[in-house]
This record gives sequence, C-alpha cells and structure tokens, in this order.
Amino acid sequence: MIKIEHTQVYGWEAALRGMRQPYDSHDKSDTYFNTSSGVPVIGKNDLALMKKLCAAGSEHRKFMRMITVTFDVTAPIFWAMQADTYKVGTVRNSTSKMHRLLAKPFELSDFAVEDSPDSVRGVLQVIIDQLNAWRQNYFDTPKTCVNTRKELWESILRLLPESYCQTSTMLMNYEVLTAIYRQRKGHKLHEWEVFRKWIESLPYSELITGESDEDKN
Repeated sequence: MIKIEHTQVYGWEAALRGMRQPYDSHDKSDTYFNTSSGVPVIGKNDLALMKKLCAAGSEHRKFMRMITVTFDVTAPIFWAMQADTYKVGTVRNSTSKMHRLLAKPFELSDFAVEDSPDSVRGVLQVIIDQLNAWRQNYFDTPKTCVNTRKELWESILRLLPESYCQTSTMLMNYEVLTAIYRQRKGHKLHEWEVFRKWIESLPYSELITGESDEDKN
C-alpha cells in the first residue's frame, strides 16, 4: 500500500540558469516561465541541452539536483526503511510514533495487507488485538506508575509490524528520483512500482526516465 499526495515541483528557473553558466550560453535559453502554474514551458534549445547533460552522467547533469520535489507519502514502515537508502539530498518528516502512535485503536486498515492472503490477515489480527489490549492497559494505568506505562509502551513498539503505515512529508530532487527510477525497476515490492509510476507523472519526467511520451507509446 502506498499513496502519494500534495506533489509540488519547483526550482526550474535556478536549475536552467545554472545549467547554462559553464558556457555562459544564457542567450540561447528559450524557456517560458509560467508563474501561475509554476511549471515552465521548456524550449527546444533548453530541452535538448538538458537531455544531452542527463545522458552524459550525474557529474554533468548537476542542474537535476536543483529541481526540487516535495510530496506526502503514506506507506508501510518497510518501504520507508528502503527509501531511507536515498538519504543524500532528501528530507523525511514522518508522523511521530512518540506522539501519535496511540492516538486511536489499531485497525487492519492501518497496515499494508491489501494483497495478503487470509492467513496473513488472521495472524495480523491477533497481533492487532494484543496491541490494542496493551494500548488500553497503558491508558488505564495511572501516570504515577511510570515503569508500568513505559513497559507497555515499549511492548507495543517491539511488536508493531513493519507493515504499519505512516504518513511522511518528503523532499527529493530529480537526481535522486533518477537513481530511484533506475535502481528500483522490477523490485519485488509493489510499492516501488507505484512510486516509479508517480515519477513518470512528474513534469518533464523524461529527464528522469530517459523516455519521451512518444517512446512510452
């Protein structure tokens, strides 16, 4: 299970300006910046140079690091742990377990099990029942019983499955997304295929994927 919302892409003007600094070729830039949408209409000259630099390698496509993407993603813990592989140039602020984990009883819908067999759901329901029992005991225990409450809290954390879903606000850039798109192709986790499809929906995603709309069709 993975859901991506509130996507914003920005930094285009600085990225294009920086791209043309090495040869001071700003006079060849033909991009129109639409202030209302935030997404530019990239001209043929600029797009051709961008694609050439992208194909030349990461040391040449430094402008990609300046195209910034922010989004909210709701995904299981096991996906977030893998996403943390791409820590360079990224930020992730997730829902706090310390402050929000016990805000409501645990439910099956809080976990990424939509494609799981009934046997997995059955085992998970047993775990959920135990988590909710400890949660109720935690709230029923007086705050003066610090050690007991601490033990209950730690028990919940230790038993919490990695399929538990959290919402995070993330910041990445087009260079990081290029690495993800290439390295996560054909990954066993369905969540990565959904994430790659989201990458393809970004403005001028061919800079990341290396494919134009014509190539995809």
